[in-house]
Amino acid sequence: MNDLLRGAAQAVQLLFSGDRELYAIILRTLSISLSATLVAMLIGVPLGYGLARGRFPGRTLLLGAVNTGMGIPPVVVGLMVWLLLTRSGPLGGLGLIYTKQAMLLAQVVIATPLVIGFTAASIQALPPQLPDLLTSLGAGRLRRLWILSGEARLGFLAAIMAAFGAIVSEVGASMAVGGNLRGSTRVLTTAIVTETGRGNVPVALALGMMLLALSFMVNLVLTVVQQRRRS
Repeated sequence: MNDLLRGAAQAVQLLFSGDRELYAIILRTLSISLSATLVAMLIGVPLGYGLARGRFPGRTLLLGAVNTGMGIPPVVVGLMVWLLLTRSGPLGGLGLIYTKQAMLLAQVVIATPLVIGFTAASIQALPPQLPDLLTSLGAGRLRRLWILSGEARLGFLAAIMAAFGAIVSEVGASMAVGGNLRGSTRVLTTAIVTETGRGNVPVALALGMMLLALSFMVNLVLTVVQQRRRS
Protein backbone atom coordinates (compact mmCIF):
# COMPACT_ATOMS: atom_id res chain seq x y z
CA MET A 1 0.00 0.00 0.00
CA ASN A 2 2.86 2.34 0.88
CA ASP A 3 4.49 1.59 -2.48
CA LEU A 4 1.25 2.52 -4.26
CA LEU A 5 1.02 5.79 -2.38
CA ARG A 6 4.66 6.59 -3.11
CA GLY A 7 4.07 5.67 -6.75
CA ALA A 8 1.09 8.02 -6.97
CA ALA A 9 3.05 10.84 -5.35
CA GLN A 10 6.01 10.14 -7.65
CA ALA A 11 3.73 10.20 -10.70
CA VAL A 12 2.40 13.64 -9.80
CA GLN A 13 5.92 14.87 -9.07
CA LEU A 14 7.26 13.54 -12.37
CA LEU A 15 4.43 15.05 -14.39
CA PHE A 16 5.02 18.51 -12.96
CA SER A 17 8.79 18.30 -12.89
CA GLY A 18 9.16 19.38 -16.52
CA ASP A 19 11.30 16.32 -17.27
CA ARG A 20 11.81 16.43 -21.03
CA GLU A 21 12.73 12.76 -21.25
CA LEU A 22 9.50 11.74 -19.53
CA TYR A 23 7.36 13.86 -21.82
CA ALA A 24 9.27 12.50 -24.83
CA ILE A 25 8.52 8.93 -23.67
CA ILE A 26 4.81 9.74 -23.24
CA LEU A 27 4.58 11.42 -26.64
CA ARG A 28 6.51 8.57 -28.28
CA THR A 29 4.18 6.01 -26.72
CA LEU A 30 1.09 7.88 -27.88
CA SER A 31 2.47 8.57 -31.36
CA ILE A 32 3.50 4.99 -32.14
CA SER A 33 0.35 3.38 -30.74
CA LEU A 34 -2.09 5.80 -32.37
CA SER A 35 -0.28 5.52 -35.71
CA ALA A 36 -0.32 1.73 -35.50
CA THR A 37 -4.03 1.77 -34.66
CA LEU A 38 -4.76 3.98 -37.68
CA VAL A 39 -2.78 1.74 -40.04
CA ALA A 40 -4.45 -1.35 -38.59
CA MET A 41 -7.88 0.21 -39.21
CA LEU A 42 -6.99 1.08 -42.81
CA ILE A 43 -5.92 -2.53 -43.41
CA GLY A 44 -8.33 -4.39 -41.16
CA VAL A 45 -11.68 -2.73 -41.89
CA PRO A 46 -11.76 -3.60 -45.63
CA LEU A 47 -10.48 -7.13 -44.93
CA GLY A 48 -13.03 -7.63 -42.15
CA TYR A 49 -15.82 -6.42 -44.42
CA GLY A 50 -14.69 -8.77 -47.18
CA LEU A 51 -14.60 -11.74 -44.82
CA ALA A 52 -18.04 -10.90 -43.43
CA ARG A 53 -19.80 -10.45 -46.77
CA GLY A 54 -17.73 -12.64 -49.05
CA ARG A 55 -18.54 -16.22 -49.96
CA PHE A 56 -15.47 -18.09 -51.21
CA PRO A 57 -13.57 -21.32 -50.53
CA GLY A 58 -11.40 -21.13 -47.45
CA ARG A 59 -13.39 -18.31 -45.83
CA THR A 60 -13.98 -20.26 -42.62
CA LEU A 61 -10.29 -21.14 -42.47
CA LEU A 62 -9.37 -17.46 -42.82
CA LEU A 63 -11.82 -16.47 -40.09
CA GLY A 64 -10.27 -19.12 -37.85
CA ALA A 65 -6.80 -17.72 -38.58
CA VAL A 66 -8.00 -14.20 -37.75
CA ASN A 67 -9.53 -15.37 -34.49
CA THR A 68 -6.25 -17.10 -33.64
CA GLY A 69 -4.33 -13.94 -34.49
CA MET A 70 -6.48 -11.95 -32.09
CA GLY A 71 -4.89 -13.85 -29.22
CA ILE A 72 -1.31 -14.18 -30.44
CA PRO A 73 1.24 -13.24 -27.75
CA PRO A 74 2.97 -9.91 -28.54
CA VAL A 75 6.38 -11.40 -27.77
CA VAL A 76 5.84 -13.95 -30.57
CA VAL A 77 4.97 -11.11 -32.96
CA GLY A 78 8.10 -9.30 -31.83
CA LEU A 79 10.20 -12.38 -32.55
CA MET A 80 8.72 -12.77 -36.05
CA VAL A 81 9.23 -9.10 -36.91
CA TRP A 82 12.75 -9.24 -35.47
CA LEU A 83 13.59 -12.20 -37.72
CA LEU A 84 12.32 -10.21 -40.72
CA LEU A 85 14.20 -7.01 -39.90
CA THR A 86 17.45 -8.29 -38.41
CA ARG A 87 20.52 -7.87 -40.63
CA SER A 88 20.43 -11.51 -41.72
CA GLY A 89 16.67 -11.40 -42.35
CA PRO A 90 14.87 -10.83 -45.67
CA LEU A 91 14.23 -7.16 -44.85
CA GLY A 92 17.49 -6.53 -43.03
CA GLY A 93 18.72 -4.22 -45.77
CA LEU A 94 16.12 -1.63 -44.81
CA GLY A 95 17.92 -0.93 -41.54
CA LEU A 96 14.70 -0.76 -39.53
CA ILE A 97 15.64 -2.97 -36.59
CA TYR A 98 15.66 -1.10 -33.25
CA THR A 99 13.77 1.86 -34.63
CA LYS A 100 10.35 3.39 -34.02
CA GLN A 101 9.32 2.12 -37.47
CA ALA A 102 10.04 -1.46 -36.38
CA MET A 103 7.91 -0.94 -33.27
CA LEU A 104 5.13 0.51 -35.42
CA LEU A 105 5.24 -2.53 -37.71
CA ALA A 106 5.08 -4.95 -34.78
CA GLN A 107 2.13 -3.12 -33.26
CA VAL A 108 0.30 -3.09 -36.60
CA VAL A 109 0.73 -6.87 -36.81
CA ILE A 110 -0.72 -7.21 -33.29
CA ALA A 111 -3.65 -4.84 -33.87
CA THR A 112 -4.76 -5.83 -37.38
CA PRO A 113 -6.31 -9.24 -36.50
CA LEU A 114 -8.30 -7.53 -33.75
CA VAL A 115 -9.65 -4.95 -36.19
CA ILE A 116 -10.48 -7.61 -38.78
CA GLY A 117 -12.25 -9.77 -36.19
CA PHE A 118 -14.30 -6.96 -34.67
CA THR A 119 -15.20 -5.58 -38.11
CA ALA A 120 -16.28 -8.97 -39.42
CA ALA A 121 -18.39 -9.60 -36.32
CA SER A 122 -20.01 -6.15 -36.60
CA ILE A 123 -20.90 -6.60 -40.27
CA GLN A 124 -22.17 -10.14 -39.73
CA ALA A 125 -24.45 -8.85 -36.96
CA LEU A 126 -26.32 -6.69 -39.47
CA PRO A 127 -29.45 -8.12 -41.14
CA PRO A 128 -28.34 -10.27 -44.11
CA GLN A 129 -31.07 -8.75 -46.29
CA LEU A 130 -29.87 -5.17 -45.73
CA PRO A 131 -27.49 -4.94 -48.75
CA ASP A 132 -30.18 -6.30 -51.11
CA LEU A 133 -32.73 -3.92 -49.62
CA LEU A 134 -30.41 -0.95 -50.18
CA THR A 135 -29.80 -2.09 -53.75
CA SER A 136 -33.53 -2.32 -54.41
CA LEU A 137 -33.90 1.22 -53.09
CA GLY A 138 -31.41 2.44 -55.67
CA ALA A 139 -28.30 2.82 -53.49
CA GLY A 140 -25.06 2.49 -55.45
CA ARG A 141 -22.04 0.50 -54.28
CA LEU A 142 -20.37 3.37 -52.43
CA ARG A 143 -23.67 4.45 -50.91
CA ARG A 144 -24.31 0.88 -49.68
CA LEU A 145 -20.85 0.72 -48.13
CA TRP A 146 -21.38 4.07 -46.42
CA ILE A 147 -24.75 3.03 -44.95
CA LEU A 148 -23.49 -0.37 -43.83
CA SER A 149 -20.45 1.27 -42.22
CA GLY A 150 -22.73 3.65 -40.39
CA GLU A 151 -24.83 0.79 -39.08
CA ALA A 152 -21.72 -1.01 -37.86
CA ARG A 153 -20.00 2.08 -36.43
CA LEU A 154 -20.30 0.92 -32.82
CA GLY A 155 -18.35 -2.19 -33.72
CA PHE A 156 -15.73 -0.10 -35.50
CA LEU A 157 -15.24 2.04 -32.41
CA ALA A 158 -14.97 -1.11 -30.32
CA ALA A 159 -12.30 -2.33 -32.77
CA ILE A 160 -10.32 0.90 -32.30
CA MET A 161 -10.48 0.60 -28.51
CA ALA A 162 -9.48 -3.07 -28.56
CA ALA A 163 -6.59 -2.45 -30.95
CA PHE A 164 -5.24 0.58 -29.11
CA GLY A 165 -5.60 -1.11 -25.73
CA ALA A 166 -3.71 -4.17 -26.93
CA ILE A 167 -0.73 -2.32 -28.38
CA VAL A 168 -0.29 0.58 -25.97
CA SER A 169 0.13 -1.90 -23.11
CA GLU A 170 2.33 -4.50 -24.82
CA VAL A 171 5.99 -4.77 -23.91
CA GLY A 172 7.38 -7.96 -25.48
CA ALA A 173 7.28 -6.85 -29.11
CA SER A 174 8.52 -3.35 -28.32
CA MET A 175 11.51 -4.73 -26.43
CA ALA A 176 12.31 -7.26 -29.16
CA VAL A 177 12.27 -4.93 -32.17
CA GLY A 178 12.79 -1.53 -30.53
CA GLY A 179 15.59 -2.40 -28.12
CA ASN A 180 14.38 0.05 -25.43
CA LEU A 181 16.95 2.64 -26.50
CA ARG A 182 16.97 5.74 -24.33
CA GLY A 183 15.91 8.83 -26.25
CA SER A 184 14.93 6.79 -29.30
CA THR A 185 12.67 3.75 -28.82
CA ARG A 186 11.91 3.76 -25.10
CA VAL A 187 8.16 3.88 -24.42
CA LEU A 188 6.19 3.73 -21.18
CA THR A 189 5.97 -0.07 -21.01
CA THR A 190 9.67 -0.64 -21.62
CA ALA A 191 10.54 2.20 -19.24
CA ILE A 192 8.50 0.42 -16.55
CA VAL A 193 10.49 -2.78 -17.12
CA THR A 194 13.76 -0.82 -16.95
CA GLU A 195 12.91 0.96 -13.71
CA THR A 196 11.62 -2.26 -12.13
CA GLY A 197 14.89 -4.00 -13.02
CA ARG A 198 16.81 -1.18 -11.37
CA GLY A 199 14.74 -1.54 -8.20
CA ASN A 200 13.10 1.88 -8.64
CA VAL A 201 9.67 0.59 -7.65
CA PRO A 202 8.06 4.01 -6.96
CA VAL A 203 9.20 5.32 -10.35
CA ALA A 204 7.98 2.14 -12.07
CA LEU A 205 4.61 2.50 -10.35
CA ALA A 206 4.45 6.14 -11.35
CA LEU A 207 5.09 5.27 -14.99
CA GLY A 208 2.48 2.50 -14.76
CA MET A 209 -0.09 4.96 -13.45
CA MET A 210 0.74 7.34 -16.29
CA LEU A 211 0.24 4.52 -18.79
CA LEU A 212 -3.13 3.68 -17.26
CA ALA A 213 -4.14 7.34 -17.29
CA LEU A 214 -3.08 7.71 -20.93
CA SER A 215 -5.03 4.62 -21.98
CA PHE A 216 -8.04 5.77 -19.97
CA MET A 217 -8.11 9.21 -21.60
CA VAL A 218 -7.95 7.84 -25.15
CA ASN A 219 -10.59 5.21 -24.46
CA LEU A 220 -12.79 7.74 -22.65
CA VAL A 221 -12.85 9.94 -25.76
CA LEU A 222 -13.76 6.93 -27.92
CA THR A 223 -16.40 5.80 -25.42
CA VAL A 224 -18.01 9.25 -25.40
CA VAL A 225 -18.15 9.19 -29.21
CA GLN A 226 -19.54 5.65 -29.15
CA GLN A 227 -22.29 6.44 -26.67
CA ARG A 228 -23.29 9.64 -28.45
CA ARG A 229 -23.59 7.82 -31.74
CA ARG A 230 -25.59 5.10 -30.02
CA SER A 231 -28.01 7.71 -28.65
